[in-house]
Amino acid sequence: MLQLILGGARSGKSRLAENIAQQRGIPVIYVATAQALDDEMQQRIQHHQQQRPKQWKLCEEPIFLADQLLKLDQEHQIILVDCLTLWLTNLLLVEDQDLQQQQTDKLLEILPKLKSEIILVSNETGLGVVPMGEISRRFVDEAGRLHQALGQLAHKVMFCVAGFPMILKDEN
Repeated sequence: MLQLILGGARSGKSRLAENIAQQRGIPVIYVATAQALDDEMQQRIQHHQQQRPKQWKLCEEPIFLADQLLKLDQEHQIILVDCLTLWLTNLLLVEDQDLQQQQTDKLLEILPKLKSEIILVSNETGLGVVPMGEISRRFVDEAGRLHQALGQLAHKVMFCVAGFPMILKDEN
């Protein structure tokens, strides 16, 4: 099963994803895409680490997410990826302009083939004003395209607001 959980900053989407994973009662691998490039991000990462159950395995992958998912994949486990928008940001900041398209295409190709249950967490960025800077506009456009494609693939799509999930799609 593939689940996509979207929401704004501090919407409760990560907590929702973690609760869903924990309630399943099967092993969980947490794939973190953040990079601790400054003190504030390091603090955020530490906070997330403290919130997660100690028995969960952790894998950090800022760029080659599809390859990492293929390596980790097996039946009877959950892979929780948090978060896709940080992953997309990492790709947009790499010098190789083709890497972002290659990696997003690869992710979309492999997701339906995975045996693991997958929970993807991502920030919905398209609800505000159009950003003024070119890279910010590109990020919002690419995130929107990625979310639309993932929404088509996912069995369940939720949008989290103020800690409450709204079900957008449920094929179960």
